[in-house]
Amino acid sequence: MEVKNEVNLEAFNTIIAALKELDSELQIRTLKSVLTLLNIDVSEVTHRSSSSSLINTINTAIAKSSESNFTDNRSALPKEFLRDKSPKTDFERIACLAYYLTHFRDTPHFKTIDISTLNTEAAQPKFSNAAASMENATKAGILVQATQGRKQLSAAGELFVRALPDREAAKAELSNIRFRKKPKKVANKNVSKAK
Repeated sequence: MEVKNEVNLEAFNTIIAALKELDSELQIRTLKSVLTLLNIDVSEVTHRSSSSSLINTINTAIAKSSESNFTDNRSALPKEFLRDKSPKTDFERIACLAYYLTHFRDTPHFKTIDISTLNTEAAQPKFSNAAASMENATKAGILVQATQGRKQLSAAGELFVRALPDREAAKAELSNIRFRKKPKKVANKNVSKAK
């Protein structure tokens, strides 16, 4: 038990050192994201009276999180899953459907038709332009290219969906994405001829 507390103390010191560098608003968003990712109920944590029971709560939540291996109850129907995540935009719905295909249907690589079919099965409104919605999700970093013209859910997409329906936490996950911009090609219109 003492070794476990030393490990927790070490983790605590690491977390504090990392959070010290952030402003208070970003500290709160980061902590909320971590709690959401670990499936820790914030109200349960704040109502604990002693530090040892708090450590036990966190350890239990971490154990549950590692057991689930980033998957939720695999028996959930797509309609239930989308109801729980409550996506408000096509972009969020694409992310949720991609997550469902990846974790509930063992389909990590998918095409637009797979997303549209699952959308229908989940009794969601039809996409006005599913291909454009998929492309928007790709540009945002939720989806990435896979093989044979298929797409797959990105690591940021995983965290984004897991944070839903908490939109602030989900947006915080997206803000952590770093894109490498491709250099723009500039046509040289001022070509001077030597005289």
